[in-house]
Amino acid sequence: MRLPKTIKRYCRYCKKHTEQKVTNVSSGHKRGAMKKGSIQRAKLRGLGIGTGNKGKWGSKPAMSAWKRKTKTVKKTNLMWTCNVCKKSTIQKKGFRAGKVSFEEKKAEE
Repeated sequence: MRLPKTIKRYCRYCKKHTEQKVTNVSSGHKRGAMKKGSIQRAKLRGLGIGTGNKGKWGSKPAMSAWKRKTKTVKKTNLMWTCNVCKKSTIQKKGFRAGKVSFEEKKAEE
């Protein structure tokens, strides 16, 4: 899906229509692998070894629920930044699109 890099829309801070830059909202910070409660950290501490029922650290199913994925694309959220007051507005509801690219507006002849 191709979208323009800039668009004229209403800015709720300026209370008027202004040129606004369109960008994708980033996914944010990812949790580290060695955080408290992670299986990798527990294995390094020596949990899940020996005989008997290992409970949480025991054998896992052949395919976890996370790998049984049905959706092929993630939802995209857009963010508009006003060129006048530099404040940003995030889209309320995301939409599914295989690829979102931003392009310059073509000058009308």
